[in-house]
Amino acid sequence: MPALPATSALRPEAVPLAPKRMPILLRRAWCGLNQGFRDRIEHLGITPNQFSILRWLSESDRQGLSQRTLADLMASDANTISSTLSRMEKRGLITRAKNEQDHRASRVQLGPAGRLKFERARSIALAHQDRVLAALPAHRRAEFLEELEAIADSCAGLPERAALKSPRS
Repeated sequence: MPALPATSALRPEAVPLAPKRMPILLRRAWCGLNQGFRDRIEHLGITPNQFSILRWLSESDRQGLSQRTLADLMASDANTISSTLSRMEKRGLITRAKNEQDHRASRVQLGPAGRLKFERARSIALAHQDRVLAALPAHRRAEFLEELEAIADSCAGLPERAALKSPRS
């Protein structure tokens, strides 16, 4: 195997730039966004996932949402959501009531303590988003969010399309 050249022998123009890779960029963005938000709301005693659940519940009607709907909205699995909801219920952030249409399922509703936590965290979340989006010119921010939503929607359908193509054992 040939020896690698000494680092001083490598000129920056001789090292090809790696092409931009969407998965790597999205992961870096997500990790930074999530950790920054986690740090900013830590004093409230909630996690970014719990904030997202509180947000979805605050934006739903008073009937609440099913656990399955929350899992879909959060792009998470049912077990993770169930575990998170159990912790939130113990703290009085959410309540669960029997679903009138499906007695095996429950409707998750925002509790009074959850509404207060959400309101306190919401202003932090909006300021955090503004801080992150400040990397873009103001006239590009709304368009960027629209484009990111299109990418997210496109990615959401990929697992279903892959399952249709792969042979089943």
